Amino acid sequence: MHLKTTARLSKKAGPLHIAYRPFDNRFIYYSGRSRGFVGWPVEKVMGNFARGDNIGIATARSNKNPIPDHFFVVDRMMETKCAESSTQSAVFPLYLYPDQQSLDQTRRVNFDPKLYKKLRQIAKDAAYGEPDEVAVFDYIYGVLHCPAYRETYAEFLKIDFPRIPWPKSPQVFWEVREKGEVLRRLHLMEVEAVGDAPYPFEGEGDNIVEKPEFQDGRVHINKDQYFSGVPERAWEFYIGGYQPAQKWLKDRKGRALSFDDVRHYQKIIKILTETDRIMKTIEMPL
Repeated sequence: MHLKTTARLSKKAGPLHIAYRPFDNRFIYYSGRSRGFVGWPVEKVMGNFARGDNIGIATARSNKNPIPDHFFVVDRMMETKCAESSTQSAVFPLYLYPDQQSLDQTRRVNFDPKLYKKLRQIAKDAAYGEPDEVAVFDYIYGVLHCPAYRETYAEFLKIDFPRIPWPKSPQVFWEVREKGEVLRRLHLMEVEAVGDAPYPFEGEGDNIVEKPEFQDGRVHINKDQYFSGVPERAWEFYIGGYQPAQKWLKDRKGRALSFDDVRHYQKIIKILTETDRIMKTIEMPL
């Protein structure tokens, strides 16, 4: 189908920023129609990111990787393998927006009402009160990044969508929620959450990515230029089914990095380093 035809058939047609891979957003032409410019846009789900502000948990029903790392957060439409490299991803938006033709334009929280009510009652705390939908989202995201959770349910997470355990107490809920919020904001690359990224880009050259490799705390993009002070753990770290510090550069082989590209990559290293640190502090009884 030609772009002109697609645009004529849909008022929602236009360029949109999508989450292609973790920390790697790309532009697409979106119409909401199957077999248009995008083969299977899944308007029923992805449209919830086009019609208003939203966040969603990206995960998968199955995972062929040796470790369960297929979890990510998005605030826009995503490509089908954004958060899982071996099969395909699914996204669960926090908010559901009505179709533009609907008389009622009120957005709904995408939680089962009975389960949402029960969780709010369990988590009710004298200091914090009852959690709202964002707090519950952050609790879920924190659970998915809890090392004990991933280890305990590793085999199950290879064959089905993750199941989220009830918190044993309000204290557990709010502690995990706090870590989940920090991770969510980091993974969405919020400026205040990321802060400074002290990984200098050094060496003289044309900034062209040739053969990315890690050696002695340096991420080399070619024989003359490199990012320094990079923790090896950040270079090796998996998130959303990928090793972002490696994949982001490999996807740009033959291209010259701009100033913004350099800054973006420095932020990726900072985010991965902080994610590793924070995950090690998430504890909860299972």
